[in-house]
Amino acid sequence: MKEHFDVVIVGAGLSGIGAAVHLQRSLPNKTFTILEAREAIGGTWDLFRYPGIRSDSDMFTLGYSFKPWKQRKAIADGPSILAYLNETADEHGLRGKIRLRHKVRRASWSSREARWTLEVERGDTGEVFELTATFLWGNTGYYDYEKGYEPSFPGRERFGGVVVHPQKWPKDLDYAGKRVVVIGSGATAVTLVPAMAEKSAHVIMLQRSPTWMINRPSVDVVAETLRGALPEKLAYDVTRWKNVFLSMLQYQLSKKRPDGVKRWLLDQIRAELGPDADLSAFTPKYNPWDERLCLVPDADFFRAIKEGRVEVVTDTIETFTETGIRLTSGRHLDADIIVTATGLVLKFAGGVEASVDGKPIVPSDLVNYKGCMFSGVPNYVSTFGYTNASWTLKADLVAEFVIRAMREADKRGTPVITPTLDDPTVSKRPFVDMQSGYFQRAIDQLPKQGSKAPWRLHQNYVKDLLLLRYGSIDDGVLRYSR
Repeated sequence: MKEHFDVVIVGAGLSGIGAAVHLQRSLPNKTFTILEAREAIGGTWDLFRYPGIRSDSDMFTLGYSFKPWKQRKAIADGPSILAYLNETADEHGLRGKIRLRHKVRRASWSSREARWTLEVERGDTGEVFELTATFLWGNTGYYDYEKGYEPSFPGRERFGGVVVHPQKWPKDLDYAGKRVVVIGSGATAVTLVPAMAEKSAHVIMLQRSPTWMINRPSVDVVAETLRGALPEKLAYDVTRWKNVFLSMLQYQLSKKRPDGVKRWLLDQIRAELGPDADLSAFTPKYNPWDERLCLVPDADFFRAIKEGRVEVVTDTIETFTETGIRLTSGRHLDADIIVTATGLVLKFAGGVEASVDGKPIVPSDLVNYKGCMFSGVPNYVSTFGYTNASWTLKADLVAEFVIRAMREADKRGTPVITPTLDDPTVSKRPFVDMQSGYFQRAIDQLPKQGSKAPWRLHQNYVKDLLLLRYGSIDDGVLRYSR
């Protein structure tokens, strides 16, 4: 007989651990397990091991609503975040619920049985087995953990040095005294470059086009003051809301007053590099928040430039050579190590093959419901955080909504919950309205959002708070059945 659970949570990263805590605290009678394909919990924060790995959101909003962030640095390094996740799992007794090296390969919903059947492969033994669940809760993030995005660079095979992608960082890579070229200008590159510059001979950040960057202190002075004046949880909550509103204000100003925000961002950089600095390498052609802003904590990236340890070059690659990279302009960049910080590969629902009553689910045919469920797919939730704010803000709200929906289903005696799109006035739109390359490369493979509520993806914490925490759980769109 197949093992059965009320809820199967897929993924033991930031979202999955949080989902389990919310579920265990609010619905203690529900049976659940957490299936994690990798050999350790932590998700992103266990996978990425490159120098300087850190958050690009403050930990007062990236941290859980139920667990205050206690360390001094608000912009935290990867090991500290991983320790926070492990501490959360231990505090709530989740170790016994987590099954490591358990990869979900297929998920099949049966309306007759009102349950999911999951085909699971054990990475340690190769065994493939099945288990069933009333509710399936995906917390696999949005990108492929197996590989990052790497363009096909001409002449790459000729290069005599080391080429590495940040997602597959070697443990023994020695870059001390070496010449390094980092290809890319996104969050990973901006993190890597100053960290590598501390030991390497010289680092060049090679960008095809600039990215908007914003300086921010790694220590939140307001948070430090509140910690000394208020009880711990209250200080955390006040700081969290302060940062939520500042983030929302910055985003709204970027959309409504882009020219003013551009000047403000460039003034920050000019203050670090000097009044005579050429800012063309930091002035993108797009508006702020058309792509996510790159966070520069304590201006470390600009300090490394000013000290001469880092150079930013804007050009395109003609070819790799035996000793580096030749650019379209004719310049040659000598390198011992080339880092391809060229982005992510998006993968919906961790690449699980899913079906409903024998019909395969095609992600691009789905329409998002309230940012977490999908039209015509029963008892399934996928946690997808914000692109313009901290991931966990949305993850916490999704968990609250899932629990409310489950309670309603239990009260009615109707275990099946299905978002149903039968409004012909709802038009389909891209899932995420951002120009970032990794989204644009996968736009045709992702679900859609609708033109109006509850099918609209807001990317706004306050709107989602009203919708997911306080909005009606019986809206006529979410159908309850047996």
